[in-house]
Amino acid sequence: MEHWLWIILAALVFECKGADRVIQPTGDVIAAEGDTVILGCTFETTRASPTLFWYKQEVNYFPKYILKCFSNTVENAADFEKDRFNAAIVNNSVPLKIQKLQLSDSAVYYCALQPTVTGNTKTLYKNLWSKDNTILHNIH
Repeated sequence: MEHWLWIILAALVFECKGADRVIQPTGDVIAAEGDTVILGCTFETTRASPTLFWYKQEVNYFPKYILKCFSNTVENAADFEKDRFNAAIVNNSVPLKIQKLQLSDSAVYYCALQPTVTGNTKTLYKNLWSKDNTILHNIH
C-alpha cells in the first residue's frame, strides 16, 4: 500500500532588520513515501554573506534544527543526514530538498535568516502556529 505524505510549508516571515526577511510559499505539498520534494524559501537581506537555517516542527514538539547554509557550505544537524536533507543558497533562494521521503517527515518546515530567534522559544512557537503557516501532513 502506498503511503502519501502531506507537507505544509510554514509561511513565516522573520523580520531581522530593515528589509531582511524570508518568504515561504503557503500550501500543502503532497508526495508519496520514497519520493523527493523541494520546499521553497526566498529571502531578502542587506548582508553580503547571509546565513540561512531550516527547521522542522512536528505536532506538539518544539522546532528541530535541520541545517544551516552559508557561502558554499551546508552544515546538517546529526539527526538529519545529508543524503536525505540538503539545501544550497542560489541567488536569493535556499530551497530544502528532502529525498527518500518517510512518513516521519510529515511536519511544519520553515526557514530563517540569521539572526534568528534565540532564547525565546515561546515567541517562536507561537509564531509557528499563526494562520499563515503551511504544514506537512502524513496520510497512511
